Amino acid sequence: MSEAKKREQWASRIGLVLAMAGNAVGLGNFLRFPAQAAKNGGGAFLIPYIVALLLVGLPLIWVEWAMGRYGGQTGHHSTPGIFQAHHRNGFWKYFGVMGLWVCLIIASYYLYIETWCMAYAGYSAVNGFAGKDLAGVKLFFGQLTGEREYELIAISWWGMVLFFLCIVMNVFILSRGLAKGIEIVSKIGMPLLIVFAAVLAVRGMMISPSTDPEAVASPMDGLNFVWQPRFTSLADPSVWLAAAGQIFFTLSIGMGTIHCYASYLRETDDIALTGATAAWTNEFCEVLLGGTILIPIAVAYLGLPDVVNRTSGGSGFDLGFYVFPTLFNKWGSFAPVAGFFWFGLLFFAAITSSLAMGQPIMAFLQEEFGLTRERSALAFGGLLLPLAIPVATLHSNTFNDEFDFWASTFMLVVFAFGETILFAWIFGMNRGWDEMLKGAELKIPLIFKYIIQYVTPVFLLVILIGAVFQPKAGWHTYISAVAGNKPIPHWEWDGSSVVGKLIHLDVAQTREAKLSGIEREIENAMLTPTNRAARLLELEQEKARLSADVDLIGYERDARILKLEHQAKDVADVGKLSEAERHAIAEGLGKLSAKVDSFYSQLPAWRNFDRLVMVAVYVFFSVLVGVAWRKRAAEGRA
Repeated sequence: MSEAKKREQWASRIGLVLAMAGNAVGLGNFLRFPAQAAKNGGGAFLIPYIVALLLVGLPLIWVEWAMGRYGGQTGHHSTPGIFQAHHRNGFWKYFGVMGLWVCLIIASYYLYIETWCMAYAGYSAVNGFAGKDLAGVKLFFGQLTGEREYELIAISWWGMVLFFLCIVMNVFILSRGLAKGIEIVSKIGMPLLIVFAAVLAVRGMMISPSTDPEAVASPMDGLNFVWQPRFTSLADPSVWLAAAGQIFFTLSIGMGTIHCYASYLRETDDIALTGATAAWTNEFCEVLLGGTILIPIAVAYLGLPDVVNRTSGGSGFDLGFYVFPTLFNKWGSFAPVAGFFWFGLLFFAAITSSLAMGQPIMAFLQEEFGLTRERSALAFGGLLLPLAIPVATLHSNTFNDEFDFWASTFMLVVFAFGETILFAWIFGMNRGWDEMLKGAELKIPLIFKYIIQYVTPVFLLVILIGAVFQPKAGWHTYISAVAGNKPIPHWEWDGSSVVGKLIHLDVAQTREAKLSGIEREIENAMLTPTNRAARLLELEQEKARLSADVDLIGYERDARILKLEHQAKDVADVGKLSEAERHAIAEGLGKLSAKVDSFYSQLPAWRNFDRLVMVAVYVFFSVLVGVAWRKRAAEGRA
């Protein structure tokens, strides 16, 4: 038994379950999931979501627990060694490097968002958001991050100080080890997170237009929006891809963190029941709590059409960080508490996840290079800083977005596909199944043996193909054309596809959309009275067309009409200004257009540099693995 194994052990099963649940429960449970559900079919989204949970989520959780525990018995607590323990081909230890790489890359920006949660929670506690409108909250965010629209450099010195303190806090907790560090934080943070979320959910459901003059709708309208089934969405492959992506995002599979935590188990410790318990705890936080806070509260005060527009991108960030502080102000003296609870639960969700990202890297340094727990924690902080500094000092469209896409989205699926092949086909499904059942208190249904071996890898391969070759028109367009024997539309890459990202098509498409929008604003400013009247008439006719469109669901129609009403208001308002004022607006918009053009022209170069950095990090870890295994060979431990 290795020295690391002797030193590190979980103190209790509840501590392990809460640590594993804390690893999984993150910001996506409360921000991303409700927005994804609302965007992709409401209650019908749960169908592909549950299918993905059963065919990918639970199988991969059991696979990663089994692989981690098995690797731990050979003295390995990080994925290079754990993968090598399952097959001696040297390829697998270098493929396992991905588990270290993903953790470090994600941690470098995840800790920055964790800093925002900490700052927002503290500012809410002192009632700093009192009286602030949306512009005021955005100003606070800008001061915290230093980010300004269409400027590459984004530096806030006090935000950097908080970021540094957040890194120090993570390093300190990690330096205390599993039982005295991660486990204690999980035992405190997870119950508090659930209590904070439950209080907000209950308070949110008490909103009523009859008793609250600020409310414009019932929170039940928000619940209906999230959960009312739209079964037509099930025919869209992109909805299934979104559901599978959310499962990866929420369960923290494909990262190497579960492997690491499980590697500290004893050989006969149960992984079937404990793994399932951790997964269901996460689902409770996501589906029941996450789905009952963000959207219902926002709908109650903003109205359903506004919320539909704000979540159309599948993210709840705008609502969670910009809008919610203004909504809590409507709760009077409870506002500071509500704000502290909301951002406090986001902070606990973030820190329990970020700690899980640091442990695999520390374990690797401890077991391969003999570093003490304290020095390995400091080394993790040292490795983090070169990546975290550009995240905190450059616009989020540069390092932040690239890290998020490649490490937190695409590579998770690649990693999961590889580990499934290793476990089920190379290590062997019969051996793997026996390993999963060893010491099990929960009898895993036999069907999962065949799901893991056949269904899960195929499901993952389909996800990969869908992500790499995503067309702009959506897969449903081409499938419908083939099924209906209709002409197949011209192929055009979507900017969100892997290919589109590689060639910066997403940047080009965003640039084009931004410039077109500014050009329309300039045209609106310079319209003659006759043309302005004609433009307003066009908008009214479009509203009438939408109102008569029976193919649209009610809230979709209302959301689009609301956008048209905002456009009409802008056109009418600018028409009330003098000619000189309108010329000044047009001149300002012209300068903004040049700024936008310059920003998006420079962005691909920064992203290419970011990709070189990510490759360099992978090479760095691969070199460390190579050195470690030569050292093992020299000592007769390979």
